[in-house]
Amino acid sequence: MVKKIGFLLVLLVTLPLQVLATNIGDFTKGMKKNPGFYTFYYDADKGKLFIELDTFEQPFIFQSSLPAGLGSNDIGLDRGQMGDTRLVQFERFGNKVLLKQINPYFRASGDNQAEKESIKEAFASSVLAGFEIVASNEADANTNKPSKVLIDYSDFLLSDVHRVGQTLTRRKQGSYKIDSKRSVIYPPHSKAFPLNTELEAMITFGGSKPGKFVKQIAADPNSLTVRMHHSLVQLPDDNYQTRAFSPYSGYWSIEFKDYATAIDEPMEQRVIPRHRLVKKDKNASMSEAVEPIIYYLDPGVPEPVRGALLDGASWWNQAFEAIGYKDAFQVKMLPEGVDPMDIRYNVIQWVHRATRGWSYGSSVIDPRTGEILKGLVTLGSLRVRQDLLIAEGLTAAYDGDPQKREAAKAMALDRIRQLSAHEVGHTLGIAHNFAASSKNRASVMDYPHPLATLDNHGEVVLNGAYAKDIAVWDKYAVAYGYSEFSGDEKAQLAALEQQAKDKGLRFISDPDARSTGHAHPGAHLWDNGKDPVDELTRMIKVRQKALDKFGLDSISVDTPLSSLEEKLVPIYLFHRYQAEAAVKLIGGLDYDYEVKSSGKANGGTVVSAKRQKAALAALLSTIEPDFLALDEATLSLLIPKAYGYARNRESFKSRTGVTFDAVSIAEVATRHTVGMLLHPLRLNRLGQQFGRDALDVKQMASQLFEQTIKAPAESGLKLAIGQRVSNVVIEMVMQQIKSDKVAPEVKAALYNEVMALSPWLSKAMKKKRNPNRGFYRLLNQQIVWFEQTGQWQSQFKLLDLPPGSPI
Repeated sequence: MVKKIGFLLVLLVTLPLQVLATNIGDFTKGMKKNPGFYTFYYDADKGKLFIELDTFEQPFIFQSSLPAGLGSNDIGLDRGQMGDTRLVQFERFGNKVLLKQINPYFRASGDNQAEKESIKEAFASSVLAGFEIVASNEADANTNKPSKVLIDYSDFLLSDVHRVGQTLTRRKQGSYKIDSKRSVIYPPHSKAFPLNTELEAMITFGGSKPGKFVKQIAADPNSLTVRMHHSLVQLPDDNYQTRAFSPYSGYWSIEFKDYATAIDEPMEQRVIPRHRLVKKDKNASMSEAVEPIIYYLDPGVPEPVRGALLDGASWWNQAFEAIGYKDAFQVKMLPEGVDPMDIRYNVIQWVHRATRGWSYGSSVIDPRTGEILKGLVTLGSLRVRQDLLIAEGLTAAYDGDPQKREAAKAMALDRIRQLSAHEVGHTLGIAHNFAASSKNRASVMDYPHPLATLDNHGEVVLNGAYAKDIAVWDKYAVAYGYSEFSGDEKAQLAALEQQAKDKGLRFISDPDARSTGHAHPGAHLWDNGKDPVDELTRMIKVRQKALDKFGLDSISVDTPLSSLEEKLVPIYLFHRYQAEAAVKLIGGLDYDYEVKSSGKANGGTVVSAKRQKAALAALLSTIEPDFLALDEATLSLLIPKAYGYARNRESFKSRTGVTFDAVSIAEVATRHTVGMLLHPLRLNRLGQQFGRDALDVKQMASQLFEQTIKAPAESGLKLAIGQRVSNVVIEMVMQQIKSDKVAPEVKAALYNEVMALSPWLSKAMKKKRNPNRGFYRLLNQQIVWFEQTGQWQSQFKLLDLPPGSPI
């Protein structure tokens, strides 16, 4: 018995050493070997994947992605989505291997190795995973073969490196964790190539309390299965030349902190992201590239959308030709059998979702240099249908004239061309330019609104609704990022910038344009025209013409009449984005991304009082009952939903049950306009414009009350709309008085204007024949109560607009 126990102890002690000493060839016998950048073996019997390592502390790129997603724009886990791009390396410690992420943001250039080492030690790295060595081969001095080890990569491949569970929790869609019993390695998309190894897993998340967006898309909301992809990519060689970032370059910025710079120079260094592109013949005015930039289109895209996407993406070759490259930018169909996640291919991917949503242009970028290694465009398949919806609503496309339907389809496809070019532009490194629309649609990198116009007969036409071809700003941006220079590159880039400025081209991007509270009067999303107010006035006329013709001719035969409501939404709210452009004149400041030069600085200029007042007048016209009321002929067609159909997210909200709510649509439109006027940032700027050649808080609030609460009473539906508009106005003003984001002096100005309403209301409600008498009584009671108690008695919760962006 003692001998048996002793033998067992010896076995337990020696077992780990025997496993470690196992030869890789013996361990992997019967497994499929996949030789490449990192050779891996797949054990089909046990469903495990092993990676062979022969070098350590050799940095490479680790890229996660999501080949099969959830199909919900609201959740944001789409097919083809890229995760973080990480600079990593394998490190060995005895019988364990760690995958460590390196932080390239902190660095020291130059040759001082001690300084570089001190930077590594000063800032934390991150270990992403740890692996046990399961087999090894010793080094062979006779054949110069290095020692090799084999690690079990399976658990890491089956982990949530893409943070799907965190995303679901953050989006309030439930609590989900990986179920290992329902998760497997996915061999069809696990492949090894000389410069990259691609690995994939099918992972199932089990969860509870699923949110509404999960319920909309999942076969079983408690069980979500996705595919996660790992790309292990060899770093490119050192021949790539970085290019300096400039605020006017039109590119994104790759920033790092260099501790080796001189003490009188900035530590923060910035370069632009771009593909590597070199001419075959540097002396030729027109030359092919050593390696052209090739994008591949998802073969799952149907016609005629496929042709439109190929066409739009190909526009970029015009910009490369302009700087002397022949066929340097190409677009082809993705070859059969190629995995879109393969790092070697730039891909334009067609993604289906339950609802319309954003498209994206993302890139795998070498974090050390900014070199783009892969461009991945994700285009939502429902975007084209939204443009078709708008086009058909604008033109009453089903009146029997087939040319109108063809024009609507043509407009939608023109938008797809522009969208394809736009997202590809991002994968070239180019940022949004939201000031381009004011210069005759100078860039595909703006967000365009369909430019519908009225012809000589007053009919809505769609010719030229979207611009075609690469524009002047885009050619400048490509010239900045991809031109080859001899001599002083800095001086030649500065000369390019000056040439663009001399043409009047402006560049304002996301941080100064996206919020409706922003100040720049020329940087807007989904706008057109040189002057935002003039364009809003013009669009109001187009909207009215479209509403005049709206009706049975807006839907096809055999379509339920109740479907007219969804066709109405984008037409009734046709002005919404141009209103967002016009409102930025109020409290606006005109400026550029200016850099100090030898000349005098332009600085910023407050938008004049004249322009601000014109913008206010135009915006207030969009909350007048005449503007907001639909005629009786239209209302009679807006019947409750047909059996089998229901309102959805694209419908107007209703306070009247199943019937169409003609007053609440005015409420949501008013909330949109007034909410922008009373944005805390705008109000705070107006508070600082007092006494200047500009609008101030008192003037705006006074005019707002004058044209709503104090406006002459209407009759019928317009009376109800007028009262609802006034209720929205007072509710939103009171929200700002109570808001902690509004400056105290601004609150005081608003409070004074509200209190001044009370004597006016007291007088007005004494007029017995005034149809607003009851409304005035209630409003005055609210104001008096507020003055006495400091509490505002809110009468109702404001309804939300149907979804807007993206269009």
